[in-house]
Amino acid sequence: MADEPQFTITIDQNKYLPEGGREVHAVLSVESTGGAAGGAPQGSAAEVVIIDTSGSMSYPDTKLRAAVAAAQAAVDALRDGVFFAVVSGANTASMVYPRQAQLVPLDERTRREAKQALGRLTAQGGTAIGSWLRLADQLFDPFQNGVRHAILLTDGKNQHETAEELDAVLYRTQGRFVCDCRGVGTDWEVPELRKVSQMLLGSVGLVADPADLVADFRAMAEAAMGKNVADVALRVWTPQTARVRFLKQMSPSVADLTAKRVESAPQAGDYPLGAWGAESRDYHLCVEVPPGEVGKELRAGWIKLVVPGAPGEEPRVLATANVLAGWTDDPAQSTRMNPRVAHYTGQAELADAIQEGLQARKDGDLDTATARLGRAVQLAGEAGNDAITALLRKVVDVEDAATGTVRLKRNVDKVDEMSLDTQSTKTVRTRKGEG
Repeated sequence: MADEPQFTITIDQNKYLPEGGREVHAVLSVESTGGAAGGAPQGSAAEVVIIDTSGSMSYPDTKLRAAVAAAQAAVDALRDGVFFAVVSGANTASMVYPRQAQLVPLDERTRREAKQALGRLTAQGGTAIGSWLRLADQLFDPFQNGVRHAILLTDGKNQHETAEELDAVLYRTQGRFVCDCRGVGTDWEVPELRKVSQMLLGSVGLVADPADLVADFRAMAEAAMGKNVADVALRVWTPQTARVRFLKQMSPSVADLTAKRVESAPQAGDYPLGAWGAESRDYHLCVEVPPGEVGKELRAGWIKLVVPGAPGEEPRVLATANVLAGWTDDPAQSTRMNPRVAHYTGQAELADAIQEGLQARKDGDLDTATARLGRAVQLAGEAGNDAITALLRKVVDVEDAATGTVRLKRNVDKVDEMSLDTQSTKTVRTRKGEG
């Protein structure tokens, strides 16, 4: 396909296992370059903007005004020909533009009408995020062959439906569109919105000041317009007696894809990666293999990057690579950890340590909170993750970064705590020359 970017997969690993060794670790770096500058071809991209219009959005009313301005900026950032809609979310979801539950092509008239309709929004009712996503899924349904992206903004907890109801919608809609989530203010739950974004392969972010919404929405819409290829998947084949222990996205953020596997062929499963433009992402793959004899070598994983073919056709293969395993009795070979594998192992532990530490602090378990956030300080320093280190220092007083010795701050601004939580999954890539 002439308009598509070119994909490559690079493998970083130490293939040597000690005698009796079973676990093979590898970092898969997937990069796409080139492709059409304007993103997906006209008519094959779809966008839904979902704005929380529950009653709390009017306290203060600057929140709703900023959300409206942000949604208008997002509509402005979409290119002509994209199919789009704007949805209002409260106890239920309703159409802001167009009035009928369908997407319409964007042109000068529909852009103007959508922005006018947004300007008439008022805030009332509660919050039921699952119903908002259900309407978005209905709107996207005729566009399953194109790039499908939603932006969701809320300012509160999902109080007007049960966690089970939201989970049911997420399981039904995963893989059907990508959703970037934003929370405005400090009255929403980071783990709740993170679950939505990770199930739908998007990002989560805190916008503490409503005035910052416009730039954030514009950036998300522009990024969505840069996607060329919808529904890319990583297909992992393993030998008969082997199994994938986990597959995690590690850059630009940590997201566990293990449970998203869909069996695609004997001994092979597909892991959805969402839509791609010109970009690069890193994944950590762990395969468990039966132990082999010293000197023996095998292919522990055959990796293919695939996209769905036309109905009745096999998926198209964009790139391939191999993950290898070999057994040695030389400790110098088997104990050498690949720098990139080591780096990302630490980054995954860092995200867990932050989230567990903040939850323990919330639960009043101050010993656990101190231990986990201290470990986070240590890991962030080792990884050179200066942004996370700066956020951690707003929550703890660091006595010794190298050993992770910290004291919890007595008074912490909620914005600082939520910023650390939302940023916990953001990673830094290995420094140049490493791995």
